[in-house]
This record gives sequence, C-alpha cells and structure tokens, in this order.
Amino acid sequence: MRVCLTADPTNFPACIDDAQAVTRSIPATAASLRFDGLARGDYAVAVIHDENNNRKLDTFAGIPREGFGFSRNPAVTFGPPRFAAARFTLTSDADRQQIKMRYLL
Repeated sequence: MRVCLTADPTNFPACIDDAQAVTRSIPATAASLRFDGLARGDYAVAVIHDENNNRKLDTFAGIPREGFGFSRNPAVTFGPPRFAAARFTLTSDADRQQIKMRYLL
C-alpha cells in the first residue's frame, strides 16, 4: 500500500512535487498507520493498493486496476476527488481517518 498525506491542494492526490508531503509504503495487511508530529491544519490522504509495486495507480481505459481510497471517503466519479472533498482538519493528536478502499476491476 502507498499512502500519501499532504496539506497542498495542488499536489493532491499524487504528492509528486510536494516536499512537505508524507509518503509511506506499508504492507497491505496493515490495519493502521500513524503519522506523528503533524502540525494542526488541513490535510488530505490518498491510498493506493500498489499491487505491482510501481509506485503509481495502474489504470485501464482510465479505470483504476488497483484499489484506492481517500480521507473522508468522498464519492468518486470520473477521476480522483479534489483536495476539498478529501480534506480534514487536524485539531488534536487523537484525530483519526478511516479510509475505505475501493476496487473497480
């Protein structure tokens, strides 16, 4: 699983050009992931089940071939959600996000 946490709307969901983004690779069997030391503010999380470990979401005709999920579990129609749809505000050390993984193919 590839996880990206960002506060930058222009780099969501890929986090490619965001030097402040936190990206992690975790086993698909991991039930949770903890980000320590985050400043309070607005963030969004994108997760992909990178089954072939190529560090990107594989698609076929624009349809994801691997699982994906986003913070706040926004509706996904054509393309990924905007930052605003996945944005949550971190207000304390105990904030949590529960992300539902989706598999289309």
